[in-house]
Amino acid sequence: MAHFLSSYLSISRTLHTAPSSGYKLVKQATGSNLINGKGYFEYFERDRNSLVQCCSSSTSSAEEVGSVGNGRVSAINGMADQLGYLVNEYGWKVRRLAFKGEEMRKAAQVQAEAFHEPAPFFDDFFFQFFQAEVLSALLYKLRNSPPNRYACLVAEPNSEEDSNLEQEIVGVVDVTVLRDQNVLELLPSDAEEYLYVSGIAVLNNFRRKKIATVLLKACDVLSALWGFEYLVLRAYEDDLGARKLYSNAGYRVVSGDPPWMTTWIGRKRRVLMIKHFNPRT
Repeated sequence: MAHFLSSYLSISRTLHTAPSSGYKLVKQATGSNLINGKGYFEYFERDRNSLVQCCSSSTSSAEEVGSVGNGRVSAINGMADQLGYLVNEYGWKVRRLAFKGEEMRKAAQVQAEAFHEPAPFFDDFFFQFFQAEVLSALLYKLRNSPPNRYACLVAEPNSEEDSNLEQEIVGVVDVTVLRDQNVLELLPSDAEEYLYVSGIAVLNNFRRKKIATVLLKACDVLSALWGFEYLVLRAYEDDLGARKLYSNAGYRVVSGDPPWMTTWIGRKRRVLMIKHFNPRT
């Protein structure tokens, strides 16, 4: 739980200092599972030298969404509506999370249930506290990043295929534009930034139903929309199930945490996995 929150918050607090990357996209015919069957569409380009404008105040409650400013809320919700569903496959649809209090609470609950470590005493209390922290971090990132630097993607059932399933958020993943020099050294010299995939979570009752696979495919679509070729994520070295999932999605292990992190800090060793995604192939 502590590791998830520390990495979750550290990513969010780098967003307001990074230059904005442009939307660069080519028209390409694709299968019916991408972007409502319409394939990739042309998007607009943004000035790569423009800086992110961040809010000066902070909050920990989704009820304070209005303090973000109508411009930012409209931009995020407008982007979510314009993109629609990025992927529709295996009975699940993935879209961008809207800047709405109830939706953000549901997304935070999914991640909290996935990453919460049960406590021997007062577990309900600690879970509620952890969920509030996850919600606070999610709200912080939404408030302090433009729509082309961070996105929270959510999966929900395709009601057209199964009318018995309610429209609820069953899976979540975060996608963030980063430029960690240690990672960039492992990429081609012309790569200035990359998409970092994190916080992937699926409700317990919906696991092993291809939801995580669909979420990762949505990350691929988003990388094409934002004009990035490289996606990066980290996985625990001994989590063979997660590593198999990522390997099947095209990620390859390129490095791992240095030994001192496991011996001195006592943290489980993680591996860095990178995927080169080319929408033209």
